[in-house]
Amino acid sequence: MRHIAVIGSGPAGYYTAEACQKEFGDAVRVDILDKLPVPYGLIRTGVAPDHQSIKGVSRRYETTALTDNVRFVGNVSVGKDVSVDELRGLYDAVVLATGAPLDRPLEIPGADLPGVVGSAAFVGWYNGHPDFTGLAPALGGTGAVVIGNGNVAIDVARILAKTPAEFEGTDIVGYALSELAESKVDTVTLLGRRGPHQVAMTAKELSELGHLARAQPIVDIADLPPVETDAPLDISHRKALSHLREFAAAPRASDKPFRIVFDFFAMPIAIEGDGRAERVIVERTALDETGHAAGTGETYAIPASLVVSCIGYRTPPIEGIPYDEAAGRFANDEGRILPGLYAVGWARRGPTGTIGTNRPDGFSVVEKIASDLRDGSDKAGRPGLDSLLASRGVEVVTFRDWQKIEAAENAAARSGAPREKFTSIEALLAARES
Repeated sequence: MRHIAVIGSGPAGYYTAEACQKEFGDAVRVDILDKLPVPYGLIRTGVAPDHQSIKGVSRRYETTALTDNVRFVGNVSVGKDVSVDELRGLYDAVVLATGAPLDRPLEIPGADLPGVVGSAAFVGWYNGHPDFTGLAPALGGTGAVVIGNGNVAIDVARILAKTPAEFEGTDIVGYALSELAESKVDTVTLLGRRGPHQVAMTAKELSELGHLARAQPIVDIADLPPVETDAPLDISHRKALSHLREFAAAPRASDKPFRIVFDFFAMPIAIEGDGRAERVIVERTALDETGHAAGTGETYAIPASLVVSCIGYRTPPIEGIPYDEAAGRFANDEGRILPGLYAVGWARRGPTGTIGTNRPDGFSVVEKIASDLRDGSDKAGRPGLDSLLASRGVEVVTFRDWQKIEAAENAAARSGAPREKFTSIEALLAARES
């Protein structure tokens, strides 16, 4: 029997468990640990609430979770309730699937002012992550600046721009829906250091901006390169460019008072304000022959009471585990960190790729685990973990418990919504008894 612990119950964690089943058959026991009492990681707390079809992938993970040889061990904090070294002593292999839940720091003056938040915090706030329920984003001013040109930046802008009616059928949490309904923001400026040819936004995300009830995306036609220069781009990037060109060509709609402004070749250099964010100081950039954006010396100010930094994520380091500071992930050789210790998903490669990218990644790491394991095992595995956690009074949440929580959230849903998430650890634990 092989005993494998996976730390993190997001896509990378469940794809790794699925790969273990395919590799070892019935001769494996996989325990998936998570510090939250609920599974699925960013599927629950990272994917935008108006993207319900993407969240549907959780049903695949549920199929894996309900098998006899995979177990969800929720409400267990690795590093606090049990250490990685203790898990390495109990299991044949330990796989870090912790993702990259921390924001990369915005290293400009004023980044610590009230009103400036990272995308992990802002996305966690509107998705009901227990760590961010008290965020209280600054929605009292008319201007917001979103720093970044990726899909997360688009998500943030779209959520800020939607009317309450446009959230029907979503699982945005009730407190966020209420605060957004009272928001005074009417202009969101998306800052990108480089130009349209360098955006990381996908065509699908961009297309959604063209169908908002009260908001119009604004692109300066002068920022767009000649159409013929699109030819070397891959087809998905060309489709994204086509949407930007459509936005630039569209006349200003009188019935859409909310603006989503794409400000390309724009680099934030400071955030200013009297005790809180009031404006972002931006320097105009130009691209050199290598595509690097350099400041031109021309600066201007954009009014903003809310600044959301969407410049990337990093994996939280764990004491004693080799860490690559520059890449913001665990130091590893194609998934191997130390004997018996592996990394998968964003914890292995950094925050790149889609949800589906984690599946081949999980299978690749499990192949390495299989080649590294000795015949036979004398590790205690699951019984050893249970005994250790019980001795420390840790209240473990099982997948069956999660199903009770899920049923209670579904029952509490407002009209038209799939669920109303419980947003505190206490409420989540209490829901098991409902």
